[in-house]
Amino acid sequence: MEQQGTKYFEIIRVKKHEHTKINDLVVEEKPLTVFLNDKEFVTLLCSPGKLDYLAVGFLRSEGLINSADELEEVRVDETEGMVFIKTGEKTELMEKLYGKRTITSGCGKGTVFFNVLDSLQSSPIESEIRVEEGKLVELMHELQELSSLFKATGGVHSAALANTEELLFFSEDIGRHNAVDKIVGECLMKGLALEDKILLSSGRLSSEIVIKGAKMKFPFIVSRSAPTSLGVELARELGITLVGFVRGGRLNIYAHDRRML
Repeated sequence: MEQQGTKYFEIIRVKKHEHTKINDLVVEEKPLTVFLNDKEFVTLLCSPGKLDYLAVGFLRSEGLINSADELEEVRVDETEGMVFIKTGEKTELMEKLYGKRTITSGCGKGTVFFNVLDSLQSSPIESEIRVEEGKLVELMHELQELSSLFKATGGVHSAALANTEELLFFSEDIGRHNAVDKIVGECLMKGLALEDKILLSSGRLSSEIVIKGAKMKFPFIVSRSAPTSLGVELARELGITLVGFVRGGRLNIYAHDRRML
């Protein structure tokens, strides 16, 4: 049975040299075009669902908006694959970037992250919340249990927001950056403070993910996957507790272990 965000395709499965025709469930990938102040701004390749959060989170992650107060309108046309966003003030950065059309799932080569370097000058995150190591393992397990699209297709990443006790928001998407941006957008639109929250991801902890977290002032970024060298270096410089390989009752702490109990 198809679930939202999936399609069936007839395929040939080969196992021990035997060929069998089966119907296989495949995750959907669709273009989402974001119009900013009535001008076409960017097209994201993504999974259906939480498209308003994705568009707002993308703009926040790229430094084009800073708070929900700047949003005058967010309107989604799911049929046409469009999101229309109006802001109260047009920034110099917006004007510079109009006309750029980047088609990306937020993963892999060719991705353009418009406003990355500003976070390298961010002041270190000072939050002193503490989290038990076992709790991070529990939260990651819960994230995996919620990942219904991954269980059905094996084709998506997931992300979640948590406090020190439980998951608060959850998202899935074909792109690990998109999954995080959906969380960022939901936090922004619901006015949630993030200085004492944990960002969880199923994907690689690369420099872009750490920078997204730094912009939102997350003290914790946690994943079941590996970090990159630049991701570790940035986390150490920006005061973020970076934890990877959270799986099977184990984890690796790559930066700022002072927050771990």
